[in-house]
Amino acid sequence: MLYRRFERLIDVFKAPPAGAAPDKVWPFYFYYLRQVWPSFAALLVVGLIGSLIEVSLFSYLSRIIDLTRETPTAHFFGDHAAELLWMAVVALILRPVFIGLHDLLVHQTISPGMTSMIRWQNHNTVLRQSLSFFQNDFAGRIAQRIMQTGNSLRDSAVQAVDAIWHVVIYAASALVLFAEADWHLMIPLITWIVLYSLCLWYFVPRVKARSVISSEARSRLMGCIVDGYTNITTLKLFAHTDLEQQYARQAIGEQTEKTQLAGRLVTSMDVAITTLNGLLIVATTGLALWLWTGSLISVGAIALATGLVIRIVNMSGWIMWVVNGIFENIGMVQDGLQTITQPNSVTDKAQAPALRVSEGAIHFEQVNFNYGKSRSVINHLELAIRPGEKIGLIGPSGAGKSTLVNLLLRLYDLDGGRILIDNQDIAQVTQESLRAQIGMITQDTSLLHRSIRDNLLYGKPGASDEELVRAIRQARADEFIPLLSDPQGRMGLDAHVGERGVKLSGGQRQRIAIARVLLKNAPILIMDEATSALDSEVEAAIQESLETLMTHKTVIAIAHRLSTIAKMDRLVVLDQGNIVEIGSHAQLLAKQGLYARLWQHQTGGFVGMD
Repeated sequence: MLYRRFERLIDVFKAPPAGAAPDKVWPFYFYYLRQVWPSFAALLVVGLIGSLIEVSLFSYLSRIIDLTRETPTAHFFGDHAAELLWMAVVALILRPVFIGLHDLLVHQTISPGMTSMIRWQNHNTVLRQSLSFFQNDFAGRIAQRIMQTGNSLRDSAVQAVDAIWHVVIYAASALVLFAEADWHLMIPLITWIVLYSLCLWYFVPRVKARSVISSEARSRLMGCIVDGYTNITTLKLFAHTDLEQQYARQAIGEQTEKTQLAGRLVTSMDVAITTLNGLLIVATTGLALWLWTGSLISVGAIALATGLVIRIVNMSGWIMWVVNGIFENIGMVQDGLQTITQPNSVTDKAQAPALRVSEGAIHFEQVNFNYGKSRSVINHLELAIRPGEKIGLIGPSGAGKSTLVNLLLRLYDLDGGRILIDNQDIAQVTQESLRAQIGMITQDTSLLHRSIRDNLLYGKPGASDEELVRAIRQARADEFIPLLSDPQGRMGLDAHVGERGVKLSGGQRQRIAIARVLLKNAPILIMDEATSALDSEVEAAIQESLETLMTHKTVIAIAHRLSTIAKMDRLVVLDQGNIVEIGSHAQLLAKQGLYARLWQHQTGGFVGMD
C-alpha cells in the first residue's frame, strides 16, 4: 500500500503545459520539473534532514569519545542514558526512516513516473511532426533521443538535488564543528573548498561540451545500426554484409573516439581532485594532532576532524562523479533537444473545426509546391473533381502524382493556392479530421508489428467482428489469414506480422491494406498502385471488391499499369508538375499525346511504328 501511494504521486499520462517545450536547456528542464515540483520539493526536504542526520553521527562519535574520558565507567550509562538513547533513536529509527523516504521518492515516484511522463509527452510531440521530419532523420536516432532524454533529465535532476545537500550540509556542518573545537581546523577545509570549486569550474564545462559531442555520436551510431536492421532484406539481397560492417565500423569508431576524448578530461579531473583530497587529509589530521599536543583540542575533536575529513573526501569523489554524470546527462538532454523541440512544419490553426464531407467534391485551386527547392514540383495546378467522380492520375516518374496526393492529405503545406473539399480549405480544418475522411491504399504497404486484427482495426477501431470478417472476405484475405502463425504460437487474426509486415508476402500485405480501407469506408478514396503487388489472378478476383469499394465515393487512382485505370471517368495526365492532358481513355488515345505514347509503350507498340 505504501509503495502504491508513492507510485501514484506522478501522473504519467498528464497533459503537458500549454505551448511547445522550450528549445534551450534550462527552460527545457524547468518545463518538466515544474510538472512534478511537489515530488522534488519533498526530495529536497528529505535530503536536508537526511544529510543533517549523517553529520550528527560524526558529532555523536566525538561526543562519545569525550564522555568515555570524562565519566567513570560505573556511572557512564546512568549519567548519560537519555543522551545515549537519543543517539540510538537517531541511528536506528530516524536515519532508516529518512533514507527510506528518499528511496521511495526516487525509486517509486520520480524514477519511473517522471521518466515515463517525459517520454509520453515527447512521443506525442514527435508523433504530430510532419512527414518531412521523419524523412530527414533515422527512425532509430529519433527513438534513441526520445528514450534517453527522459532518463538523462531525471538522473541529472535527482543527482543535483542529492549533491546540493551533501555539499552544503557537510561543508557547513564541518566548518561549524571545527570552529567549536578550534578555529584553526577550518583553514585546511576552507582552502580545500576553494581549490575544489576551482577544479570543478575548470573541468565541468569542458566535460559537458565533450559529452554533447559524444551523445551526438552515440545517436548517429544508433541510427546507423537500426537503419541496417530495418533494411536487412536489401542488405542480404545485395550481399553487402562487409559494406554494412564498414559503415557501422566508421560510426562505432567515431563514437569511441568522442567518448575517449571526454574520458581524458574525466581522468584528469579525477587525478586533480584525488590529489587535493590527499592534501586535505594530511593537513587536517596533522593540524589536529599538533593542536592536541598543545592541549588545545580533545581526543574526540581529533576523531571528529579525521572522521569528517575522510567522509568529505569520500563525498568529494562521489560529488565529482555526480557532477560529471549531471553534465553528461545534460549533454544527452541537449542532444535530444535537437529532435524533440523542432517546430512542426504542418500545424492545425487555433480552434480549427473538423472537416465535414457531405458530397466529396475536391478542388485544387492554383496549387504550387516545391519541397523547399528552387524548382517547383507542382506549378499553378488547377483541377476540379466532382462528387463521386473517379479520376486516374497518370504520368512519368517524377511528374508529381504522389506529391499531389500527399498535398491532398496535407502531409505538407502548400507554397501557394488552396485545396478545397466541399468548399472547405483543408489548411483551415484539423489534420485528423481530414485524414479520417480519406481512405488510402498505398503502393508500399507498411503494416505495424502487431496482430493482423490490430492492423485491420486501424481502419475502424470500433468495428464489430462481422464487419471485420466481411472486409477480409471482400479483399480475398480469408484465403491466407487462417493459415498464418508466428513464433509465439499465435494463429490467424492474432498472428503478428513482423516489422513493417515482413512476414507476409507483398500480395498478402496489399490485401490486408485493402481490407483495412474497406473497413474504414471513407467518402474519399485514394489508390496509389493499389494492385501493384497482386498477381493477375488475385487482382481479377478482388476487382469486383474494388469496384464495390469505389461505389458512391470520390476516387483518385494512381497506376503505372494503365489498363487498371482506363475505365475511370476522367484521366489526368501530369508531366513536370503540370496537367498536360485531361479526358477519357478513348479521348486521350485519339489525341496521340503523352498518354497515347505511354499506352503504346505498355501494349507493345511505339509511336511512329506501323
